[in-house]
Amino acid sequence: MRVAIGSDHAGFFLKGDLCSLLDELRVEYRDFGTFSTDPVDYPDFIAPVARAVARGEFDRGIVLGGSGTGEAIVANKVRGIRCVEAADPVTARLGREHNDANVLSMGARIVGTEVARA
Repeated sequence: MRVAIGSDHAGFFLKGDLCSLLDELRVEYRDFGTFSTDPVDYPDFIAPVARAVARGEFDRGIVLGGSGTGEAIVANKVRGIRCVEAADPVTARLGREHNDANVLSMGARIVGTEVARA
C-alpha cells in the first residue's frame, strides 16, 4: 500500500500525527506538504495528491484541512478520484466499502488525532 498525503496550514499538525502512524504501520507514503503552519492556498497541496492517486502512483490519498470540505471538493475535481469527507471511522469505512473511495478528507478543526488515527 502506498499513500499520498497532503494538507493546508490548518491540517499541518494532524498530517504530522498521521505520518507518524503510517511510519508505525510501515506504510509507504509521500508527504506532498505543506511543511509549516504558514498560510497557503490548499488546492496547491491537495490537487497534487489527487493527481498522483489518479495516475496510479499511490493506492490511496489522505487530504487534510481545517474542515476537510474544500479539500474534498478539490480532490473530487480530479478524474478518477472518489474522495469522501469523514469525521469518524464509520463514515470513512463506509465510504471505502460502498463508494470505493480512494481519497479520505478530514478536517483538523473537526477531527482530533485519536479519531483520525482510528
